[in-house]
Amino acid sequence: MKILIAGGDGYCGWASALHLSARNHDVTIIDNLIRREWDFEHNLNSLVPICTIDERIQEWFRLTGKKIHFVNVDVTNYSEICKIINCEPKFDALVHFAQQRSAPFSMIDHEHAIRTHINNTVGNMNILWALHEYSPNTHLVKLGTMGEYGTPNIDVEEGFINIEYNGRSDRLPYPKQPGSFYHLTKVSDSDQINFTCRTWKLRATDLNQGIVYGYSTAEVDLSPILANRFDYDHIFGTVLNRFCIQAALGHPLTVYGIGGQTRSFIDIRDTVKCIEIACENPAKLGEYRVFNQFTEMFSVLQLAQLVQQVSENQFNLKCKIAHIKNPRTEKEVHYYNCINTNLCSLGLQPTLLSNETIASLIQLSTKYADRVNLKLIPPQVQWKPDDEETTPNITNGHAH
Repeated sequence: MKILIAGGDGYCGWASALHLSARNHDVTIIDNLIRREWDFEHNLNSLVPICTIDERIQEWFRLTGKKIHFVNVDVTNYSEICKIINCEPKFDALVHFAQQRSAPFSMIDHEHAIRTHINNTVGNMNILWALHEYSPNTHLVKLGTMGEYGTPNIDVEEGFINIEYNGRSDRLPYPKQPGSFYHLTKVSDSDQINFTCRTWKLRATDLNQGIVYGYSTAEVDLSPILANRFDYDHIFGTVLNRFCIQAALGHPLTVYGIGGQTRSFIDIRDTVKCIEIACENPAKLGEYRVFNQFTEMFSVLQLAQLVQQVSENQFNLKCKIAHIKNPRTEKEVHYYNCINTNLCSLGLQPTLLSNETIASLIQLSTKYADRVNLKLIPPQVQWKPDDEETTPNITNGHAH
């Protein structure tokens, strides 16, 4: 297949580009490399050093003989997006990762919220219009997020829910409860895509992905030059990365609030498989389908306890859990049960979180310990006013 990956220089995008190229798909990446600029702007760094996009692509060709094409394009530039999508032969699939993907980034201040909305909402609209005008048969594979749903007190279905009301019934989009301006843009994306599939008969698969963890894929491991990102900071870092680095360096695992916040998770190795499955099993013309792309559910405290056990049992590292004030406005105790049958029915065999995976992330953290800036880990972006106290005073795992 001929596949266009928007945002192919990022964490999920790069791993997916390599995975698809390894399976003989003709891959083109478009990216404006803004993610690297945001690191510089906020004095952040990937734990694992990453090479330039040109160095990455050259190394991939050297190792495999397979070409990945790259074009520096901003998705908010409509005319340039149209040129790419209007090329011949047409792309079979367009995988859309080209978005600002951090909730804390979107909550820093007005400017960052607006930047997030322009990049995500306008970029998504540009891609939809370009497909409509120049390549309506191209299958859009859009990376959404499980965060669109929030934490409702009912099971989370895959995109739609059957409703009965006043003696009538219908199948409607599942209600959304986004938890940040970033998540709000993802809800808008889903509405845009659903609308254009109904109106213009586009074809799209909306992948509501859980929190991604892990570093290694079969392709990334071939060379240090192909290295992927490993974010641990308070803006782009993810919870398991943070815990593994803290464990490796002998620092307490910082759990936000009580730690009962439960979320969906997926290994990066499964992310690339899901992208492959979605591309090779396209939606029909006019079809808008939603897949919940995750494999397991954990609370923040459960993850901390898993990392603690591996640290102490396999590495003989003393590992404490420290509860700190939650900077986010979110439920810390709640019901959470999500459905994820569609991808499994198409062949996904889940890679579940194992002690081995956690151990490998702790080892990776130890290997690059000299690159860790501990000042980047504590939360610095507040969802709520500083004087608003919603979390009990908790220290060393005990509430007071």
